[in-house]
Amino acid sequence: MNSNMLLRRCFCCLTTSSSSSSSFKKKPLVFLGSPQVSVKVLENLFNVSESSDSLFKVAAIVTQPPSQRHRGRKLLPSPVAQFAIDRGFSPDLILTPERAGEESFLASLQALEPELCITAAYGNILPNKFLKIPTQGTVNIHPSLLPLYRGAAPVQRALQDGVKETGVSLAFTVRALDCGPIIAAERISIDDDIKAPDLLDLLFGLGSKLLLRELSSILEGTAIIKAQPQDESNATFAPKISQEESWLSFDQDAFALHNKVRAFAGWPGTRARVQAVDATNVVQKTLDLKIITTRVSSATSIQKNDEDDVVTFSNGALIFPCGKETALEVLEVQLPGKKVVNATAFWNGLRGLKVKRSINIDAATP
Repeated sequence: MNSNMLLRRCFCCLTTSSSSSSSFKKKPLVFLGSPQVSVKVLENLFNVSESSDSLFKVAAIVTQPPSQRHRGRKLLPSPVAQFAIDRGFSPDLILTPERAGEESFLASLQALEPELCITAAYGNILPNKFLKIPTQGTVNIHPSLLPLYRGAAPVQRALQDGVKETGVSLAFTVRALDCGPIIAAERISIDDDIKAPDLLDLLFGLGSKLLLRELSSILEGTAIIKAQPQDESNATFAPKISQEESWLSFDQDAFALHNKVRAFAGWPGTRARVQAVDATNVVQKTLDLKIITTRVSSATSIQKNDEDDVVTFSNGALIFPCGKETALEVLEVQLPGKKVVNATAFWNGLRGLKVKRSINIDAATP
């Protein structure tokens, strides 16, 4: 079923009959989200809510405050805020508290008398005072199969672990992190080469469809009755990623490194420190490379030699020897302040110098 057909079906479920619309008051809904992956969810909510027969209206949007982004370091609204403004949504109804527990913010939220709050990658902890305000509670789109990968980086940690399937969950929000009862979930298989930004887009798209499918029962108060508690014995945690984790350690096998490159794509990325040496092994320059695209070598094993730290070039790829006699093929790299280039362009730019890689994270740390 394509997305347009699904939206039409959800639209029918979320509207009243035209004969009763004159006496029908739309239920106020508040949306909380910040990054680009949240935009699709908000867009679908707008599309359904703008019908005169819709069960609900988007009464307000809560998002992260403007931040400095891009090269100019200009203060810019979050992607969600910018989308809402471009859509014609009133800027006065876009709330940007530093923390969701601020008294002035909670007073503004209370005045809206929301029936329901919906979160999709909002990026702020919701206190009990917040959770008590919406009549039908708060629901969250979480890009994992809860209780797996609770926390800030579920997609990245799942890819880093090399899992073969994941999914998205629609769950009620409680004070404990990602521990609320599950309304619905959808499972998908993961392609071996998909990167975190693409998987995030896919999962939030699926989550948006789940939300539209279940929204009527949530607003009616029946979803909380059928929602299933999470099995705490299966819970895992997905902690926030730090910049320090971005270094690749080549004593790990190539599969682990390839999974890390996929997981950390976008931010913070993955880095490797290499040395360009001449024919007498004298270091001519040290380079910090951002590793953009990789694959695991198709060779069954890599034979060790006296120079097993040497990076070679073959069939358009830089070949990095790794742990357990495996090799990582690096297809695209980026030098600081430069554009992304393919491995061939990088290799040609060495002008005959040999490349050696650092093996340990400690060795690569500046």
